[in-house]
Amino acid sequence: MRKAKPKKRQILPDPVYGDVTVTRFVNHLMYDGKKNIAFEIFYSALETVKAKLPNEEKTALEIWKAALDNITPQVEVKSRRVGGATFQVPTEIRPDRKESISMKNLIIFSRKRGGKTMSDKLSAEIVDAFNNQGGAFKRKEDMHRMAEANRAFAHFRF
Repeated sequence: MRKAKPKKRQILPDPVYGDVTVTRFVNHLMYDGKKNIAFEIFYSALETVKAKLPNEEKTALEIWKAALDNITPQVEVKSRRVGGATFQVPTEIRPDRKESISMKNLIIFSRKRGGKTMSDKLSAEIVDAFNNQGGAFKRKEDMHRMAEANRAFAHFRF
């Protein structure tokens, strides 16, 4: 890039929990600028999660954060051309990208799920991720498996 890097935008904390990661998640969840609807979906999903896990001593927000940690990948593979051949090179992921990938995976697999409403689908995926199962957790495992299989090409790291 020739010009200087653009400044990071300041993200405001959400109105209920006062947490910036919640706002970031809702921004990923949002369609067509409908942030209020995205917040409603998220908050109702957390209420459903709390109802599904009544004997858990954590709050719904802590369960959601633990679920995000469970589906956060540590390494990914990037394609790198070396002498006409393309290698899948395992690289570590920056912390902000890790968070973004985990949030997007949770949302993508929630949308693919069967269920009545988006909040139901999201709550089901959060519970699955909290219990180390579900599509988003499987995606993380696949990413780690790919990186492990291509560990021999780690010296091509750029």
